[in-house]
Amino acid sequence: MSNATLPETPRPPSPKAARRTGRLFALTGAVVGVIYGYDTGSISGALVFLSRDFHLTEAEKGLVNSVLVFGSIVGALIGGKLADALGRKAAMLIVAGSYAAFVALSACAPNVVVLDVVRLLLGVAIGISIVAAPLYIAESTPARIRGASVAAYQVATVAGIVLTYFVNWGLSGGGHWRWMLGLSAIPAALVMIPLFQLPDTPRWYVLKGRTQRAVEVMATTDPEADAQAEVAAVSAALTEESGGSASSLLRTPYARATLFVIGLGFFCQITGINAVTYYSPQIFEEMGFTGNGQNFLLPSFVELASLAATVLALLIIDRLGRRVVLLSGIGTMVTMLAVLTVVFAMGELHGAATWVGFGAILLFTAAFNFGFGSLIWVYASEAFPAQLRSTGASVMLTADLVANLLIAQFFPSLMAWAGAAWTFAGLGALAFCALLFASAMAPETKGRQLEEIRGYWQNGGRWPEQAPAPTPTGPAPEAVL
Repeated sequence: MSNATLPETPRPPSPKAARRTGRLFALTGAVVGVIYGYDTGSISGALVFLSRDFHLTEAEKGLVNSVLVFGSIVGALIGGKLADALGRKAAMLIVAGSYAAFVALSACAPNVVVLDVVRLLLGVAIGISIVAAPLYIAESTPARIRGASVAAYQVATVAGIVLTYFVNWGLSGGGHWRWMLGLSAIPAALVMIPLFQLPDTPRWYVLKGRTQRAVEVMATTDPEADAQAEVAAVSAALTEESGGSASSLLRTPYARATLFVIGLGFFCQITGINAVTYYSPQIFEEMGFTGNGQNFLLPSFVELASLAATVLALLIIDRLGRRVVLLSGIGTMVTMLAVLTVVFAMGELHGAATWVGFGAILLFTAAFNFGFGSLIWVYASEAFPAQLRSTGASVMLTADLVANLLIAQFFPSLMAWAGAAWTFAGLGALAFCALLFASAMAPETKGRQLEEIRGYWQNGGRWPEQAPAPTPTGPAPEAVL
Protein backbone atom coordinates (compact mmCIF):
# COMPACT_ATOMS: atom_id res chain seq x y z
CA MET A 1 0.00 0.00 0.00
CA SER A 2 1.47 3.32 -1.02
CA ASN A 3 1.89 6.03 1.56
CA ALA A 4 2.28 8.82 -0.98
CA THR A 5 -1.40 9.71 -0.91
CA LEU A 6 -1.67 10.10 2.86
CA PRO A 7 -3.91 13.07 3.62
CA GLU A 8 -2.84 16.07 5.61
CA THR A 9 -3.16 15.72 9.35
CA PRO A 10 -6.43 17.26 10.53
CA ARG A 11 -6.41 19.80 13.29
CA PRO A 12 -6.03 17.79 16.50
CA PRO A 13 -8.40 18.13 19.44
CA SER A 14 -7.30 19.50 22.77
CA PRO A 15 -5.11 17.19 24.89
CA LYS A 16 -7.92 16.98 27.44
CA ALA A 17 -10.41 15.76 24.81
CA ALA A 18 -7.89 13.27 23.45
CA ARG A 19 -7.17 11.88 26.92
CA ARG A 20 -10.91 11.51 27.47
CA THR A 21 -11.27 9.58 24.20
CA GLY A 22 -8.31 7.35 25.00
CA ARG A 23 -9.67 6.59 28.43
CA LEU A 24 -13.07 5.79 26.94
CA PHE A 25 -11.45 3.23 24.64
CA ALA A 26 -9.63 1.62 27.58
CA LEU A 27 -12.66 1.80 29.88
CA THR A 28 -14.94 0.22 27.28
CA GLY A 29 -12.50 -2.63 26.77
CA ALA A 30 -12.12 -3.06 30.52
CA VAL A 31 -15.88 -3.30 31.02
CA VAL A 32 -16.00 -6.04 28.38
CA GLY A 33 -13.17 -7.74 30.32
CA VAL A 34 -15.17 -7.59 33.55
CA ILE A 35 -18.22 -9.07 31.80
CA TYR A 36 -16.06 -11.84 30.30
CA GLY A 37 -14.64 -12.67 33.72
CA TYR A 38 -18.09 -12.60 35.30
CA ASP A 39 -19.63 -14.88 32.67
CA THR A 40 -16.72 -17.31 33.01
CA GLY A 41 -17.06 -17.57 36.79
CA SER A 42 -20.80 -17.17 37.37
CA ILE A 43 -21.51 -20.84 36.68
CA SER A 44 -19.49 -21.85 39.77
CA GLY A 45 -22.27 -20.78 42.11
CA ALA A 46 -25.21 -21.31 39.79
CA LEU A 47 -24.21 -24.93 39.13
CA VAL A 48 -24.83 -25.89 42.75
CA PHE A 49 -28.49 -24.91 42.53
CA LEU A 50 -29.34 -25.64 38.89
CA SER A 51 -27.91 -29.16 39.36
CA ARG A 52 -30.58 -29.76 41.98
CA ASP A 53 -33.37 -28.21 39.90
CA PHE A 54 -32.42 -30.13 36.74
CA HIS A 55 -31.20 -33.31 38.57
CA LEU A 56 -27.83 -33.32 36.79
CA THR A 57 -25.33 -36.17 36.84
CA GLU A 58 -21.59 -35.44 37.25
CA ALA A 59 -21.09 -35.80 33.48
CA GLU A 60 -23.96 -33.37 32.81
CA LYS A 61 -22.43 -30.87 35.23
CA GLY A 62 -19.20 -31.09 33.27
CA LEU A 63 -21.07 -30.59 30.00
CA VAL A 64 -22.64 -27.33 31.25
CA ASN A 65 -19.09 -25.96 31.55
CA SER A 66 -17.44 -27.71 28.63
CA VAL A 67 -19.96 -26.51 26.02
CA LEU A 68 -18.99 -22.95 26.96
CA VAL A 69 -15.32 -23.76 26.41
CA PHE A 70 -16.03 -25.57 23.12
CA GLY A 71 -17.90 -22.49 21.93
CA SER A 72 -14.93 -20.37 23.00
CA ILE A 73 -12.64 -22.43 20.76
CA VAL A 74 -14.95 -21.81 17.80
CA GLY A 75 -15.19 -18.10 18.63
CA ALA A 76 -11.43 -17.72 19.00
CA LEU A 77 -10.86 -19.41 15.62
CA ILE A 78 -13.21 -17.01 13.84
CA GLY A 79 -12.56 -13.94 16.00
CA GLY A 80 -9.53 -12.69 14.10
CA LYS A 81 -11.16 -13.08 10.68
CA LEU A 82 -14.32 -11.41 11.96
CA ALA A 83 -12.39 -8.46 13.40
CA ASP A 84 -10.50 -8.05 10.12
CA ALA A 85 -13.59 -8.32 7.90
CA LEU A 86 -16.12 -6.24 9.85
CA GLY A 87 -13.84 -4.15 12.03
CA ARG A 88 -12.67 -4.23 15.63
CA LYS A 89 -15.55 -2.01 16.72
CA ALA A 90 -18.14 -4.19 14.96
CA ALA A 91 -16.66 -7.30 16.57
CA MET A 92 -16.90 -5.62 19.98
CA LEU A 93 -20.54 -4.68 19.33
CA ILE A 94 -21.28 -8.28 18.34
CA VAL A 95 -19.62 -9.47 21.54
CA ALA A 96 -21.51 -7.04 23.78
CA GLY A 97 -24.85 -7.74 22.11
CA SER A 98 -24.28 -11.50 22.24
CA TYR A 99 -23.30 -11.31 25.90
CA ALA A 100 -26.50 -9.43 26.72
CA ALA A 101 -28.74 -11.78 24.74
CA PHE A 102 -27.24 -15.12 25.69
CA VAL A 103 -26.77 -14.54 29.41
CA ALA A 104 -30.39 -13.36 29.58
CA LEU A 105 -31.52 -16.48 27.72
CA SER A 106 -29.41 -18.74 29.96
CA ALA A 107 -31.13 -17.24 32.99
CA CYS A 108 -34.51 -18.20 31.50
CA ALA A 109 -33.56 -21.72 30.37
CA PRO A 110 -36.42 -24.18 31.08
CA ASN A 111 -34.16 -27.26 31.01
CA VAL A 112 -30.53 -28.27 30.74
CA VAL A 113 -30.67 -28.89 26.98
CA VAL A 114 -31.68 -25.28 26.30
CA LEU A 115 -29.08 -24.10 28.82
CA ASP A 116 -26.33 -26.05 27.05
CA VAL A 117 -27.28 -24.66 23.63
CA VAL A 118 -27.35 -21.08 24.91
CA ARG A 119 -24.04 -21.51 26.74
CA LEU A 120 -22.50 -22.90 23.55
CA LEU A 121 -23.48 -19.67 21.77
CA LEU A 122 -22.26 -17.60 24.73
CA GLY A 123 -18.95 -19.44 24.45
CA VAL A 124 -18.63 -18.37 20.81
CA ALA A 125 -19.08 -14.75 21.94
CA ILE A 126 -16.47 -15.23 24.66
CA GLY A 127 -14.01 -16.68 22.14
CA ILE A 128 -14.48 -13.68 19.85
CA SER A 129 -13.99 -11.31 22.79
CA ILE A 130 -10.71 -12.99 23.79
CA VAL A 131 -9.35 -12.00 20.38
CA ALA A 132 -11.19 -8.74 19.68
CA ALA A 133 -11.08 -6.89 23.01
CA PRO A 134 -7.29 -6.80 23.56
CA LEU A 135 -6.88 -6.02 19.85
CA TYR A 136 -9.35 -3.12 20.06
CA ILE A 137 -7.63 -1.65 23.12
CA ALA A 138 -4.07 -2.08 21.86
CA GLU A 139 -4.82 -0.52 18.47
CA SER A 140 -6.90 2.37 19.84
CA THR A 141 -4.74 3.78 22.64
CA PRO A 142 -1.56 5.88 22.35
CA ALA A 143 1.74 4.02 22.60
CA ARG A 144 2.66 5.66 25.91
CA ILE A 145 -0.37 4.09 27.68
CA ARG A 146 -0.89 1.00 25.51
CA GLY A 147 0.79 -1.43 27.88
CA ALA A 148 -1.16 -0.18 30.87
CA SER A 149 -4.41 -0.25 28.90
CA VAL A 150 -3.97 -3.86 27.78
CA ALA A 151 -2.86 -4.81 31.29
CA ALA A 152 -5.99 -3.15 32.62
CA TYR A 153 -8.05 -5.52 30.47
CA GLN A 154 -6.29 -8.51 32.07
CA VAL A 155 -6.88 -7.10 35.54
CA ALA A 156 -10.52 -6.36 34.62
CA THR A 157 -11.06 -10.01 33.66
CA VAL A 158 -9.83 -11.19 37.05
CA ALA A 159 -11.93 -8.47 38.70
CA GLY A 160 -14.98 -9.87 36.89
CA ILE A 161 -14.29 -13.31 38.37
CA VAL A 162 -13.95 -11.71 41.83
CA LEU A 163 -17.27 -9.94 41.33
CA THR A 164 -19.11 -13.10 40.35
CA TYR A 165 -18.17 -14.83 43.61
CA PHE A 166 -19.47 -11.96 45.72
CA VAL A 167 -22.68 -11.90 43.67
CA ASN A 168 -23.03 -15.67 44.04
CA TRP A 169 -22.55 -15.35 47.79
CA GLY A 170 -25.18 -12.62 48.02
CA LEU A 171 -27.73 -14.66 46.05
CA SER A 172 -26.90 -18.07 47.52
CA GLY A 173 -29.34 -17.74 50.41
CA GLY A 174 -32.32 -18.10 48.12
CA GLY A 175 -30.62 -20.31 45.53
CA HIS A 176 -31.19 -17.67 42.83
CA TRP A 177 -29.08 -19.27 40.13
CA ARG A 178 -30.99 -17.57 37.32
CA TRP A 179 -30.03 -14.15 38.68
CA MET A 180 -26.42 -15.32 39.08
CA LEU A 181 -26.25 -16.14 35.38
CA GLY A 182 -28.32 -13.26 34.05
CA LEU A 183 -27.13 -10.14 35.87
CA SER A 184 -24.27 -9.40 33.46
CA ALA A 185 -26.79 -8.78 30.67
CA ILE A 186 -27.28 -5.26 32.04
CA PRO A 187 -23.66 -3.97 31.75
CA ALA A 188 -23.29 -5.86 28.46
CA ALA A 189 -26.19 -3.91 27.00
CA LEU A 190 -25.02 -0.61 28.48
CA VAL A 191 -21.46 -0.91 27.14
CA MET A 192 -22.88 -0.85 23.61
CA ILE A 193 -23.73 2.85 24.09
CA PRO A 194 -20.12 4.14 24.18
CA LEU A 195 -19.12 1.57 21.56
CA PHE A 196 -21.55 3.13 19.07
CA GLN A 197 -19.96 6.54 19.72
CA LEU A 198 -16.34 5.45 19.31
CA PRO A 199 -14.57 5.02 15.96
CA ASP A 200 -12.81 1.90 14.80
CA THR A 201 -9.04 1.61 15.14
CA PRO A 202 -6.56 3.39 12.84
CA ARG A 203 -4.95 0.05 12.04
CA TRP A 204 -8.23 -1.37 10.72
CA TYR A 205 -8.90 1.74 8.62
CA VAL A 206 -5.44 1.34 7.05
CA LEU A 207 -6.17 -2.36 6.49
CA LYS A 208 -9.25 -1.34 4.50
CA GLY A 209 -7.44 1.41 2.56
CA ARG A 210 -9.21 4.25 4.41
CA THR A 211 -6.05 6.20 5.21
CA GLN A 212 -7.80 9.56 5.58
CA ARG A 213 -10.06 8.19 8.29
CA ALA A 214 -7.05 6.50 9.93
CA VAL A 215 -5.21 9.83 10.15
CA GLU A 216 -8.31 11.52 11.59
CA VAL A 217 -8.74 8.90 14.31
CA MET A 218 -5.01 8.88 15.10
CA ALA A 219 -5.06 12.64 15.54
CA THR A 220 -8.14 12.39 17.76
CA THR A 221 -6.75 9.77 20.12
CA ASP A 222 -3.14 10.98 20.29
CA PRO A 223 -2.69 14.68 19.39
CA GLU A 224 0.96 14.60 20.51
CA ALA A 225 1.85 12.11 17.77
CA ASP A 226 2.51 12.84 14.10
CA ALA A 227 -0.63 11.20 12.71
CA GLN A 228 0.71 10.97 9.16
CA ALA A 229 3.93 9.30 10.29
CA GLU A 230 2.07 6.93 12.61
CA VAL A 231 -0.32 5.84 9.87
CA ALA A 232 2.63 5.33 7.51
CA ALA A 233 4.26 3.13 10.16
CA VAL A 234 1.05 1.12 10.55
CA SER A 235 0.92 0.61 6.79
CA ALA A 236 4.53 -0.58 6.75
CA ALA A 237 3.88 -2.97 9.66
CA LEU A 238 0.88 -4.45 7.88
CA THR A 239 3.02 -5.08 4.82
CA GLU A 240 5.61 -6.83 6.99
CA GLU A 241 2.97 -8.94 8.71
CA SER A 242 1.48 -10.28 5.49
CA GLY A 243 2.35 -13.77 4.37
CA GLY A 244 2.48 -15.60 7.71
CA SER A 245 0.91 -19.06 7.63
CA ALA A 246 0.34 -21.89 10.08
CA SER A 247 2.69 -24.14 8.11
CA SER A 248 5.52 -21.64 8.69
CA LEU A 249 5.24 -22.33 12.41
CA LEU A 250 6.30 -25.95 11.86
CA ARG A 251 9.40 -25.15 9.84
CA THR A 252 12.88 -24.15 10.93
CA PRO A 253 13.71 -21.87 12.68
CA TYR A 254 10.39 -21.45 14.51
CA ALA A 255 9.38 -25.06 15.18
CA ARG A 256 10.97 -24.82 18.64
CA ALA A 257 9.09 -21.58 19.39
CA THR A 258 5.87 -23.24 18.24
CA LEU A 259 6.45 -26.20 20.56
CA PHE A 260 7.06 -23.75 23.40
CA VAL A 261 3.87 -21.72 22.94
CA ILE A 262 1.70 -24.82 22.40
CA GLY A 263 3.15 -26.47 25.51
CA LEU A 264 2.81 -23.32 27.59
CA GLY A 265 -0.77 -22.81 26.47
CA PHE A 266 -1.73 -26.42 27.20
CA PHE A 267 -0.01 -26.58 30.61
CA CYS A 268 -1.57 -23.24 31.54
CA GLN A 269 -5.01 -24.87 31.72
CA ILE A 270 -4.42 -28.59 32.20
CA THR A 271 -2.89 -27.91 35.63
CA GLY A 272 -6.38 -27.13 36.92
CA ILE A 273 -6.94 -23.41 37.41
CA ASN A 274 -10.44 -23.53 35.94
CA ALA A 275 -11.34 -26.50 38.09
CA VAL A 276 -11.21 -23.95 40.92
CA THR A 277 -12.98 -21.26 38.89
CA TYR A 278 -15.83 -23.55 37.78
CA TYR A 279 -16.22 -25.87 40.76
CA SER A 280 -14.91 -24.03 43.85
CA PRO A 281 -18.11 -24.43 45.96
CA GLN A 282 -17.97 -28.21 45.45
CA ILE A 283 -14.24 -28.25 46.26
CA PHE A 284 -14.79 -26.33 49.49
CA GLU A 285 -17.65 -28.61 50.42
CA GLU A 286 -15.37 -31.62 49.86
CA MET A 287 -12.80 -29.86 52.03
CA GLY A 288 -15.17 -29.81 54.98
CA PHE A 289 -16.69 -26.34 54.82
CA THR A 290 -20.44 -26.29 55.31
CA GLY A 291 -23.19 -23.86 54.41
CA ASN A 292 -23.56 -21.55 51.44
CA GLY A 293 -22.10 -18.65 53.41
CA GLN A 294 -18.66 -20.26 53.58
CA ASN A 295 -18.69 -22.15 50.28
CA PHE A 296 -19.64 -19.04 48.30
CA LEU A 297 -17.80 -16.34 50.26
CA LEU A 298 -14.43 -18.11 50.56
CA PRO A 299 -13.92 -18.26 46.76
CA SER A 300 -14.34 -14.47 46.74
CA PHE A 301 -11.27 -14.08 48.94
CA VAL A 302 -9.40 -16.56 46.76
CA GLU A 303 -10.05 -14.41 43.69
CA LEU A 304 -9.16 -11.20 45.56
CA ALA A 305 -5.76 -12.73 46.26
CA SER A 306 -5.51 -13.64 42.57
CA LEU A 307 -6.27 -10.06 41.59
CA ALA A 308 -3.51 -8.81 43.90
CA ALA A 309 -1.09 -11.39 42.45
CA THR A 310 -1.91 -10.28 38.90
CA VAL A 311 -1.24 -6.64 39.72
CA LEU A 312 2.01 -7.56 41.50
CA ALA A 313 3.24 -9.53 38.49
CA LEU A 314 2.53 -6.62 36.16
CA LEU A 315 4.56 -4.33 38.44
CA ILE A 316 7.66 -6.56 38.67
CA ILE A 317 7.74 -8.55 35.43
CA ASP A 318 10.10 -6.09 33.72
CA ARG A 319 12.32 -5.84 36.81
CA LEU A 320 12.81 -9.43 37.93
CA GLY A 321 12.43 -11.04 34.51
CA ARG A 322 10.02 -13.44 32.83
CA ARG A 323 11.59 -16.71 34.00
CA VAL A 324 11.69 -15.72 37.66
CA VAL A 325 8.01 -14.80 37.66
CA LEU A 326 6.89 -17.80 35.59
CA LEU A 327 8.93 -20.48 37.41
CA SER A 328 8.17 -19.16 40.88
CA GLY A 329 4.46 -19.15 40.05
CA ILE A 330 4.48 -22.72 38.70
CA GLY A 331 6.69 -23.93 41.56
CA THR A 332 4.22 -22.55 44.09
CA MET A 333 1.38 -24.28 42.23
CA VAL A 334 3.22 -27.62 42.50
CA THR A 335 3.74 -27.13 46.23
CA MET A 336 0.13 -26.16 46.90
CA LEU A 337 -1.22 -29.11 44.90
CA ALA A 338 0.98 -31.39 47.00
CA VAL A 339 -0.49 -29.81 50.14
CA LEU A 340 -4.03 -30.32 48.82
CA THR A 341 -3.27 -33.96 48.05
CA VAL A 342 -2.14 -34.54 51.65
CA VAL A 343 -5.13 -32.64 53.05
CA PHE A 344 -7.67 -34.62 51.05
CA ALA A 345 -5.89 -37.90 51.80
CA MET A 346 -6.61 -37.34 55.50
CA GLY A 347 -10.23 -38.39 54.94
CA GLU A 348 -12.95 -36.47 56.73
CA LEU A 349 -11.66 -32.95 57.31
CA HIS A 350 -12.38 -30.60 60.16
CA GLY A 351 -10.71 -27.89 62.20
CA ALA A 352 -7.26 -26.71 61.14
CA ALA A 353 -7.05 -29.09 58.18
CA THR A 354 -9.92 -27.33 56.40
CA TRP A 355 -8.18 -23.98 56.75
CA VAL A 356 -4.88 -25.42 55.53
CA GLY A 357 -6.77 -26.63 52.46
CA PHE A 358 -8.32 -23.19 52.00
CA GLY A 359 -4.90 -21.54 52.21
CA ALA A 360 -3.53 -23.98 49.64
CA ILE A 361 -6.37 -23.21 47.20
CA LEU A 362 -5.83 -19.47 47.72
CA LEU A 363 -2.07 -19.67 47.10
CA PHE A 364 -2.50 -22.07 44.16
CA THR A 365 -4.88 -19.67 42.41
CA ALA A 366 -2.77 -16.60 43.21
CA ALA A 367 0.38 -18.39 41.97
CA PHE A 368 -1.33 -19.25 38.69
CA ASN A 369 -2.29 -15.63 38.07
CA PHE A 370 1.18 -14.46 39.10
CA GLY A 371 2.97 -16.86 36.73
CA PHE A 372 0.98 -18.48 33.95
CA GLY A 373 -1.83 -15.94 33.89
CA SER A 374 0.45 -12.92 33.58
CA LEU A 375 3.03 -14.35 31.19
CA ILE A 376 1.29 -16.55 28.67
CA TRP A 377 0.42 -13.72 26.28
CA VAL A 378 3.71 -11.94 26.87
CA TYR A 379 5.58 -14.98 25.55
CA ALA A 380 3.07 -15.44 22.72
CA SER A 381 3.74 -11.90 21.52
CA GLU A 382 7.53 -12.19 21.89
CA ALA A 383 8.17 -15.65 20.44
CA PHE A 384 7.51 -14.92 16.77
CA PRO A 385 8.34 -12.23 14.19
CA ALA A 386 5.62 -9.83 13.15
CA GLN A 387 4.37 -11.90 10.21
CA LEU A 388 3.77 -14.95 12.45
CA ARG A 389 2.77 -13.24 15.70
CA SER A 390 -1.01 -13.39 15.36
CA THR A 391 -0.88 -16.97 14.02
CA GLY A 392 1.33 -18.04 16.93
CA ALA A 393 -0.97 -16.40 19.46
CA SER A 394 -3.94 -18.23 17.90
CA VAL A 395 -2.11 -21.56 18.17
CA MET A 396 -1.35 -20.94 21.84
CA LEU A 397 -4.95 -19.89 22.52
CA THR A 398 -6.25 -23.06 20.85
CA ALA A 399 -3.99 -25.27 22.99
CA ASP A 400 -5.09 -23.34 26.07
CA LEU A 401 -8.79 -23.78 25.30
CA VAL A 402 -8.49 -27.49 24.44
CA ALA A 403 -6.94 -28.13 27.87
CA ASN A 404 -9.65 -25.97 29.44
CA LEU A 405 -12.27 -28.10 27.69
CA LEU A 406 -10.78 -31.28 29.21
CA ILE A 407 -10.78 -29.80 32.72
CA ALA A 408 -14.32 -28.42 32.41
CA GLN A 409 -15.77 -31.72 31.18
CA PHE A 410 -13.94 -34.31 33.25
CA PHE A 411 -13.02 -32.70 36.59
CA PRO A 412 -16.34 -33.40 38.40
CA SER A 413 -16.46 -36.98 37.09
CA LEU A 414 -12.84 -37.53 38.10
CA MET A 415 -13.53 -36.19 41.60
CA ALA A 416 -16.47 -38.60 41.94
CA TRP A 417 -14.58 -41.60 40.51
CA ALA A 418 -11.03 -41.25 41.87
CA GLY A 419 -11.61 -38.98 44.86
CA ALA A 420 -10.21 -35.55 45.63
CA ALA A 421 -6.77 -36.75 46.81
CA TRP A 422 -5.94 -38.65 43.61
CA THR A 423 -7.46 -35.90 41.44
CA PHE A 424 -5.26 -33.20 42.95
CA ALA A 425 -2.25 -35.55 42.93
CA GLY A 426 -2.75 -35.91 39.17
CA LEU A 427 -2.95 -32.14 38.75
CA GLY A 428 0.22 -31.84 40.85
CA ALA A 429 2.05 -34.26 38.55
CA LEU A 430 0.96 -32.23 35.53
CA ALA A 431 2.10 -29.01 37.24
CA PHE A 432 5.50 -30.60 37.92
CA CYS A 433 5.76 -31.51 34.22
CA ALA A 434 4.87 -27.89 33.43
CA LEU A 435 7.68 -26.71 35.72
CA LEU A 436 10.22 -28.96 33.95
CA PHE A 437 8.93 -27.84 30.55
CA ALA A 438 9.14 -24.14 31.39
CA SER A 439 12.58 -24.54 32.96
CA ALA A 440 13.88 -26.14 29.77
CA MET A 441 12.06 -24.04 27.18
CA ALA A 442 11.25 -20.55 28.50
CA PRO A 443 13.83 -17.91 27.52
CA GLU A 444 14.58 -14.87 29.64
CA THR A 445 13.51 -12.03 27.36
CA LYS A 446 13.66 -9.15 29.85
CA GLY A 447 15.15 -6.10 28.16
CA ARG A 448 15.63 -7.90 24.85
CA GLN A 449 14.60 -6.35 21.57
CA LEU A 450 12.20 -8.40 19.44
CA GLU A 451 14.95 -8.86 16.87
CA GLU A 452 17.21 -10.38 19.54
CA ILE A 453 14.45 -12.79 20.59
CA ARG A 454 14.05 -13.83 16.97
CA GLY A 455 17.75 -14.65 16.97
CA TYR A 456 17.29 -16.86 20.04
CA TRP A 457 14.89 -19.18 18.21
CA GLN A 458 16.93 -19.05 14.99
CA ASN A 459 19.94 -20.17 17.03
CA GLY A 460 18.21 -23.34 18.29
CA GLY A 461 17.05 -21.95 21.64
CA ARG A 462 20.33 -20.27 22.61
CA TRP A 463 21.24 -16.61 22.72
CA PRO A 464 23.71 -15.85 19.92
CA GLU A 465 27.17 -14.92 21.13
CA GLN A 466 28.13 -11.32 20.71
CA ALA A 467 30.26 -10.81 17.64
CA PRO A 468 33.88 -9.89 18.43
CA ALA A 469 34.96 -6.35 17.85
CA PRO A 470 36.17 -5.87 14.27
CA THR A 471 39.91 -6.03 13.67
CA PRO A 472 41.38 -2.77 12.31
CA THR A 473 41.96 -3.08 8.57
CA GLY A 474 44.63 -0.42 8.20
CA PRO A 475 48.37 -1.11 8.04
CA ALA A 476 50.01 -2.46 11.15
CA PRO A 477 51.85 0.13 13.18
CA GLU A 478 55.59 0.17 12.75
CA ALA A 479 57.60 -1.52 15.44
CA VAL A 480 59.21 0.79 17.89
CA LEU A 481 62.91 0.26 17.79
